[in-house]
Amino acid sequence: MNGLTNNNDKKIYSLLGLCRKGGNIGAGEFQTEKCIKSGQSFLVLVAADSSDNTKKKFRDSAAYYDVPYYEFGNKDDLGYAIGFEFRACVSVNNKGLADKIISLLK
Repeated sequence: MNGLTNNNDKKIYSLLGLCRKGGNIGAGEFQTEKCIKSGQSFLVLVAADSSDNTKKKFRDSAAYYDVPYYEFGNKDDLGYAIGFEFRACVSVNNKGLADKIISLLK
């Protein structure tokens, strides 16, 4: 990670890693969209450096399905936290971890 993250950001990235290890994450556009539409998603995170179209797509989808949506981090750090090269968006599919991440984002 780029070293510019604050303490809450580090905690969020760690929680995303825990989600990945527990199989409670949808990573990438296709999986994130699938998780939102199937009702598995409790939180959608989209990288701040994603395209405007990607942000709008997931903001609208999350609003329609009543899932909290946040823009957080960048594609490289988001992907690194969950063990991938880069990812524009992730879906957190665990209620407790999603609630904890939301509290850290506020």
